[in-house]
Amino acid sequence: MTDTVDKIPAPSVPPEQIKAIPVRHYGRWVSGVVVIALVALIGIAFSNAKINYSIIPDYLFDPGIVSGAWTTLYISVLAMVLGVALGVVLAVMRLSANPVTSTVAWFYIWFFRGTPVLVQLLLWYNISLVFPILNLGFYKDEMNQVMTPVLTALLGLGLNEAAYMSEIVRAGIQSVDEGQTEASHALGMTQGQTLRRVILPQAMRVIIPPTGNEFINMLKTSSLAYAVQLPELIKKATDISSTSLAVVEMYFVACIWYLFLTTIFSIVQYYIERRYARGSTRSLPPTPFQRLKKNLRMFGSFRRPEVAR
Repeated sequence: MTDTVDKIPAPSVPPEQIKAIPVRHYGRWVSGVVVIALVALIGIAFSNAKINYSIIPDYLFDPGIVSGAWTTLYISVLAMVLGVALGVVLAVMRLSANPVTSTVAWFYIWFFRGTPVLVQLLLWYNISLVFPILNLGFYKDEMNQVMTPVLTALLGLGLNEAAYMSEIVRAGIQSVDEGQTEASHALGMTQGQTLRRVILPQAMRVIIPPTGNEFINMLKTSSLAYAVQLPELIKKATDISSTSLAVVEMYFVACIWYLFLTTIFSIVQYYIERRYARGSTRSLPPTPFQRLKKNLRMFGSFRRPEVAR
């Protein structure tokens, strides 16, 4: 006869609680203190400077400043349109199998990318030394009368921008798989139809972001047209400062206008990029307004009192 011993379960011992010790990032604290100290020193320096900040709002919407900002905007738009149109042509020429057109496009890009924009503006402004008379057969006039500051700025900025846009467009065209071209040719499309209907629409996702950056850069580069007497923002601010003796204050006014224009077009660029990115990602990330709305909704849910049941 065997004794049956009941098995008594051993008492369960709870595991020891893990103490999570966060990693201390001393470098973040040091760098944060250094940055705050530098910002404070810069703020103190500007606060103690001999600058009359109170007159900046008075000149912010001065008619001369507003007209200068408008001139900056429309000359930038016109120069960018010229640069994009000519850039597409140069990109196609650069990719052409014809050695003559390819060489001409390469030489154009090499020259305009290798010389400063200011020098190009001054060359166009003094082009009458080379061609005193403009004779097109149906139109004849002195070059000094034809080459106005607006036309000088348009040619100087637009032709220079075309060299950079051609490289951007060329990169976008080369980003499209060659099988797309072969399939288009198999369907009977010509080279021009393939470029317009197949290649360029797919290349826009690559072309749009740097093009937006180029336009924002064009808004600031247009200030160089001051050297050819174009009445843009810097020229107007300088003219006002010469009579009011508020030199630095007028430069602050110009900076505020440039920041306003670049901010507006940065927002436009963001939504254009978002539109052309629809086919490359399954779900688009939320916009800043959508993220703000979500955060406000979450904040409101935290503050909402619980309903008694």
